[in-house]
Amino acid sequence: MINYLAFATSLLVAGVAAWFSVIGLATIFSGSWWPVIIMGGVLEIGKLVTAAFLHINWNKINVLMKSYLCTAVLVLMLITSLGIFGFLAKANIEQNLQGDSYTLEMSIIDKRISAKESQLKRLEDRTANLDNIIDTARPEDRNYIDGRQKEERSQIALAVDPIVDDIVQLNNDKLPLQRLQLEQDGEIGPIKYVAEMIYGENALDKIDNAARILILFIIFAFDPLAVLLLVASLGLIARKPDLPVDNDGNITIAAENIDTSFNPVRDAQRKLKRKYFPKE
Repeated sequence: MINYLAFATSLLVAGVAAWFSVIGLATIFSGSWWPVIIMGGVLEIGKLVTAAFLHINWNKINVLMKSYLCTAVLVLMLITSLGIFGFLAKANIEQNLQGDSYTLEMSIIDKRISAKESQLKRLEDRTANLDNIIDTARPEDRNYIDGRQKEERSQIALAVDPIVDDIVQLNNDKLPLQRLQLEQDGEIGPIKYVAEMIYGENALDKIDNAARILILFIIFAFDPLAVLLLVASLGLIARKPDLPVDNDGNITIAAENIDTSFNPVRDAQRKLKRKYFPKE
């Protein structure tokens, strides 16, 4: 039972690895998407069949054939690993690009807010200068100066309100991007913990390196596990002894095939037992 379970598990692992690899290879050679998918799928099947064939018929094929088939399996395993690496690396890059796009959009909004705040600051400084002129003027001149400043103060007041509205609107536009950025940070949170475990305080600058290390661990365990588990389980299933069965499916063994060499020893043990323990 365990052999068949291991065989089914190996096919499942190999199938997932093949899917990752084929999509990864098609992404690398995106100019010929479907031809690469067909080629990769056929090579994955050929790799598994070749590995199983080698294991079962190892003693029946010559050295040259063994060498070539072993090399082919190893090269195909390497290709599978590279395809898986390409698939996972693409997913990681797309995730980072999504976060970078949010950062870029927010930086543009921040620059626009900064420009509006600069305009507002100039108007506030001009208002402060007007107030300073009145405060430093002679009392008998203040009414005259205030009258001359009314038009300019009105223009400043009219200019301030649209700028403030623009700043408020830009901040409102920034809020959805901040939420998306926080969600993005939450999605890459696990890899941040991995980076912190590996690099410590320099983790923020090493997230991509941590992702590459994790991908390498995955690819070195993924396809080799599938191939070795398939070879081992299929080899045990193929070498299972053929036992005779009756019409009901029960195993039958001829009497002449039963080893009775232990019977004299057993009879001697029974005699000793009856001698020393007669009541039992």
